[in-house]
Amino acid sequence: MTTSAHQPAGTLSTGGTVTDRLVEANKRYATDFRDPGMDARPVLRVAVVACMDARLDLHDALGLALGDCHTIRNAGGAVTDDVIRSLTISQRALGTRSVILIHHTGCGLESLTEDFRQELEAEVGQRPSWAVEAFRDVDQDVRQSMQRVRTSPFLLHTDDVRGFVFDVKQGLLREIDPAS
Repeated sequence: MTTSAHQPAGTLSTGGTVTDRLVEANKRYATDFRDPGMDARPVLRVAVVACMDARLDLHDALGLALGDCHTIRNAGGAVTDDVIRSLTISQRALGTRSVILIHHTGCGLESLTEDFRQELEAEVGQRPSWAVEAFRDVDQDVRQSMQRVRTSPFLLHTDDVRGFVFDVKQGLLREIDPAS
């Protein structure tokens, strides 16, 4: 088993935990690492908010290089209070001006409901303070996310906020019209 589809078979040891294997891979990475000499300000002045789904290789899919963007990922690419916090810091302290929102086909949140919180409460004795952010219509969820960004009082730059659905079978982005 490898840690990545891009990693040649047999380049990682088979012993230990997954974390052990990732740390081992990092040691090999660090042997050739050279400080790229950049700071935390993204070159393209864009923040990308996307789902954490392992099938989304955002840098390859968008033609991005190291240092081009800020990437904020969570389950479903939901625009939560914490995402607004990250976007606010990204804009106000680090100079981003554009926001790209990327949801995708076949998202696991389409098969969950907010009942997930009650199930957790029954299991562990405490209801989570966070919302699941489950949805049934990915296009509408992107529209809601765009609206949350555009109406946040903390964000300075809300004129270039665009939302997309990434097709996990074809690798293509489909732009969502916020007004539909």
